[in-house]
Amino acid sequence: MCGIAGIVARHGGLEVGRLIREMTTRVRHRGPDDEGWLVEGRVALGHRRLAILDLSAAGHQPMTSADGRFAITYNGEIYNFIELRSELEAMGHRFRTGTDTEVVLTAFAAWGPECLARLNGMWSFAIHDRLRRTIFASRDRFGEKPFYYVRTEACFAFGSEIRQLLPLLPSTRANAALVADFLLTGSPAQSTETFFEGVSSLAAGHFLVYDIKADRCAHGRYYSLAERLAAADPSPAEEPVAALRRTFEDAVRLRLRSDVQVGACLSGGLDSSSISLIAARQNARAGARFNAVTAISEDPRNNEETYAAEVVKAGDLRWITTRPGYDDFRALLPHVVEHQEEPFPGPSICMQAFVMRAARENGVVVLLDGQGGDETLLGYERYCSPYCYALWREKGILEAIRGAREAIRNTAGMSAWRLIAQSLLWFVPAARYRYFIRRGRYLSPRPALPGWVGSFARSCLDVRALQILEMEATGLPALLRYEDKNSMAYSVEARLPFLDHRLVEQCISLEPQLKMQGGWTKWVLRRAMADLLPEGIAWRRNKIGFAAPTDLWLARHRDVMARAVTTSPLIARFCDQSRLTHQFGALDRDSQWRLYSLALWEERFSVAV
Repeated sequence: MCGIAGIVARHGGLEVGRLIREMTTRVRHRGPDDEGWLVEGRVALGHRRLAILDLSAAGHQPMTSADGRFAITYNGEIYNFIELRSELEAMGHRFRTGTDTEVVLTAFAAWGPECLARLNGMWSFAIHDRLRRTIFASRDRFGEKPFYYVRTEACFAFGSEIRQLLPLLPSTRANAALVADFLLTGSPAQSTETFFEGVSSLAAGHFLVYDIKADRCAHGRYYSLAERLAAADPSPAEEPVAALRRTFEDAVRLRLRSDVQVGACLSGGLDSSSISLIAARQNARAGARFNAVTAISEDPRNNEETYAAEVVKAGDLRWITTRPGYDDFRALLPHVVEHQEEPFPGPSICMQAFVMRAARENGVVVLLDGQGGDETLLGYERYCSPYCYALWREKGILEAIRGAREAIRNTAGMSAWRLIAQSLLWFVPAARYRYFIRRGRYLSPRPALPGWVGSFARSCLDVRALQILEMEATGLPALLRYEDKNSMAYSVEARLPFLDHRLVEQCISLEPQLKMQGGWTKWVLRRAMADLLPEGIAWRRNKIGFAAPTDLWLARHRDVMARAVTTSPLIARFCDQSRLTHQFGALDRDSQWRLYSLALWEERFSVAV
């Protein structure tokens, strides 16, 4: 887990040696253990290392292949590197290190781009082929690791973070379409664009090839979740509950491979508790208690301390806790804004940052987390309406009514009116647009309805299509961005067992009735973990997940937010400032925060209007 950088001067004249050092230094937090550069003519690669496997100097990067043809700068972890290494050794390849970096480099030399299908892990890497004069870059299937790039008149350049690339642009300007989308909806869909005009993101499951000699950049897709599911055998090889438990345990086992301390983020919810207890059982052979890190909210309405404590007791975990208050939040916020690099939708991102900081302060360098469990197993309450529609279509109106009643009974906060309102908003784009506009009456000019809202509505007619959309665009990508940036800000590696591609494909291929049954979200996981989880955790009705005490914090922070928002030139471009100044105190907390987050981002990165 590291920070990568690369630059190719398009026409000569650039000091690529100096630039690559500057680009690499800007992400020192991603790799405090080592740094390295490779400069060859117009091409330069850079690297910052966070040592996780083979802590010796043998893991230094950029790393060159034994024959000298390929050089790699790599960020990530390939969890099945031991198995791949054995396969490559059987083909006659020899290894000089114990790193997964060398396995990736050798796999590419042996199989070319086809090696990507063999990797089980998270990654973004770039390989310079000195013979063909190309840069081959790839990002993992679901986008756990970032890969940003720019193409200017002077260069093609890439990095793990946007800050590495901004000095290469002629100016720092906002992407107006994304800003408008964010202010209207609070959740712009994932795309290859960023909030910075001119900075692109390589899409998950894709690769790019930059031809140095021809000065051309081509993209390709190597992984499609929809295609994988369409090609899968519809008949499961074994009983679904047992099959999920087996794959889940193996996903955790692989993600415990490390030469440094490992722990888990523990909220006390179903996903994090399942990971923590499976990991603790597998880690027992090491003779040490497994680490669990919890951020505890000071608001009783979303405080999960009692749930987490129950899991700690069940697994005999070493429990690390952090209890941030308002003053802690206010002190940490500039650091979070700095490292998130783009606006974010709420203070709960700060709660996650507190978890990462506490882990690092206590010597835990690798953290397992539960991202992906909700999208793959219908864990959010917003999936109740599409699920009830699926019941109606497949089994009739009476079964749909029964499913709705069960969802209301077993999902905390759900009611008949809430279910009806969600159905209207999710299935009817015009209704959702009307809701957005009513909430954002201060927006001027009125933004257009983003295209993803229509895509979401169409996908609600097919649960599997909705899950794929959430995995690729409207849900998971933003969560992965927050997690990567928060963890790497403290030199912590976050690993996500629920995003093992085998488990993702297995879960999404299950019939909806296995994922939501009797009104219980993630029913199949609850059943699979019933022998290990305390009953009060396995069958929790409510879902919180490291939520910040937003009402408490923002009530005290309102005047600070109002000043930042009403003096922001960028916000003035998208809002009626007089109306906004008058209405700000009456806005809902989410709307206040979106405006404030945008103003903080504008100020920190000196974004031009």
